[in-house]
Amino acid sequence: MKYLVRILYSLIIFILANSYSLGAFLPAGGWLWLLILPFLGINLVPSFANRRLYSGRLRSSGDGCELLELFLISTGLSILYSLIGWFGCLPAGSLIQSPKLWIVNTLIVILVEAVVFWNGMIRIYVTSVQLGIKWRVIGALCGWIPVLNIIVLLKMIRLVRQEVVTEHAKELEAQEYREEKRCRTKYPLLLVHGVFFRDFKHFNYWGRIPAELEKNGATIYYGNHASASSVKDSAEELDARIREIVEKTGCGKVNIIAHSKGGLDCRYALSRLGTDRYVASLTTINTPHRGCKFADYLLSKISETKQQKIAGAYNKALAAVGDENPDFLAAVGDLTEEACRKRNEDLPDSASVYYQSVGSRLNRSSGGRFPLNFSYYLVKYFDGGNDGLVGEESFPWGERYQLAVADGRRGISHGDMIDLNRENFEGFDVRKFYVELVQELKEKGF
Repeated sequence: MKYLVRILYSLIIFILANSYSLGAFLPAGGWLWLLILPFLGINLVPSFANRRLYSGRLRSSGDGCELLELFLISTGLSILYSLIGWFGCLPAGSLIQSPKLWIVNTLIVILVEAVVFWNGMIRIYVTSVQLGIKWRVIGALCGWIPVLNIIVLLKMIRLVRQEVVTEHAKELEAQEYREEKRCRTKYPLLLVHGVFFRDFKHFNYWGRIPAELEKNGATIYYGNHASASSVKDSAEELDARIREIVEKTGCGKVNIIAHSKGGLDCRYALSRLGTDRYVASLTTINTPHRGCKFADYLLSKISETKQQKIAGAYNKALAAVGDENPDFLAAVGDLTEEACRKRNEDLPDSASVYYQSVGSRLNRSSGGRFPLNFSYYLVKYFDGGNDGLVGEESFPWGERYQLAVADGRRGISHGDMIDLNRENFEGFDVRKFYVELVQELKEKGF
């Protein structure tokens, strides 16, 4: 039924687009313009099947794909029809007999098809998550290159179609257990970001993860600390933040989930600043507990003059996004293998806090988004298997350790573990992973 409706809609668009030439040799051809109302209806609601999708965003993405497919079908029919007419195979429509007819007809075709195309394209550009910046840019650049534009358009339609199907299926699955409030832990969650990022209101460092946790009953707070500081300075900020949350809410303690360097900052706070009395558990995600040999190598090979120049540029950029006193070199220096080794000797774990850790692994460099696809082999040379930034041997800490892996060519990168790119891929569902992670904390009484 769906395909019959698509064919009918394509024919309506095709007939309206070519109504000028069709009216020249069809009896009472003026009735063709009555198709304007159905045409407007198609552009408003191109697919009734999409009305069943759970969100307006997915409905709009699905409708956008439908319009682009109708565009491809009806445009293909119009091109075939026009070629037949231009070569004089139609009784009243050859180019030789009536060039004006086919010129006007072509202009109307362009106008009608442009309405369908841009209606669909705007919908997917505005609502799709999986297109990302990459395919939006490729679509804009290749839009005027014959043949290549069709290939790119088909790829974009496939990506968005898959997004609609996947997200709808995930939502249906999630609805079955959300009433159980699996993530309603005894203590609220504190999400702590890694180095060179901040917690922004309109761009969540943790991607779609917090929203999914909240739908499952979680209460969430953020570290809100500087993006580039030494471990000690970041720990002091986090200590103040945790005490503020506990004082204002009366929650008693928090469960910390910290990514990358954030895990080092939290361990320092728990061990040195007395923050452990306000923390029930610490879960570190892809944290370089034993440092990065790659960082040692870079600092040893780059001259101090160049280091200062690079640091100055970064500090200036970081200050522009909110850091009061960014210190690029202090942040990077605390990630070296030597710095982490000394810190591990001096920072015993708190006996009152439950420690656990998570890591991930890329299967090949192309599995990581820029710049992790470039750093993968460099890190592999010094640290072995890695997530594009940190070696596997550096991840484990605490009573329990999980290594997240995905079969196939891709693997799971440092950024994938916080849903940085909001990307769906086979073999790993990051939102489901965090729901299960927090559910386990709940089951442990935290």
